[in-house]
Amino acid sequence: MGYFRVLCMVFGFTVFAAPAMARDGAETKLPLQNLSAHELREETLDRLFATLHKASSEQAAQATEQKIWELWSRSDSPTAEVLLGQAVVAMNAANNAASLEILDRVVATYPTYAEAWNKRATLYFMIGDYDASLADIEKVLELEPRHFGALSGRGMIYQRQGKWGAALDAYQEALKMNPNMAGVRNAVQELEKRQQDI
Repeated sequence: MGYFRVLCMVFGFTVFAAPAMARDGAETKLPLQNLSAHELREETLDRLFATLHKASSEQAAQATEQKIWELWSRSDSPTAEVLLGQAVVAMNAANNAASLEILDRVVATYPTYAEAWNKRATLYFMIGDYDASLADIEKVLELEPRHFGALSGRGMIYQRQGKWGAALDAYQEALKMNPNMAGVRNAVQELEKRQQDI
């Protein structure tokens, strides 16, 4: 698997279109009328994570994981979502300066939008500013403690920095949130073997 694809999988580099959640699955049958938008989002995430941990196949796990990413990509502000999409387009075009400018504006204007922080962490990682990436990852996890993409990204940074124990801890925490990430499982196995060989 190529490095860029691994990066996409770990940080959730793709911004999903965030279509309406299907209403036919058990994980989405909610008492809509009694929940605020925030409560509905949290309830839906709870159900999706429960489904993710019970997934009977890799395909089912991937489908649920995508729903989680879609939900994370949503914002209370359509403007924030549009700006985030523009930032990712710029990132994909290697226009890092434009992407950073947009992301700086999004996190300043919408500071509770965790996925904007996550995308900026991704960009900082790509340009090698690991300290800035780690700072943004901390913010992501403050807002979304189960963000397995951010946890995996933290592991990648620590691995790059040669902080093997910290990398292993981050990857293992990511797997607690999403046990279906094959790349992260492989990284854990490699780091555990490295520790045994020392």
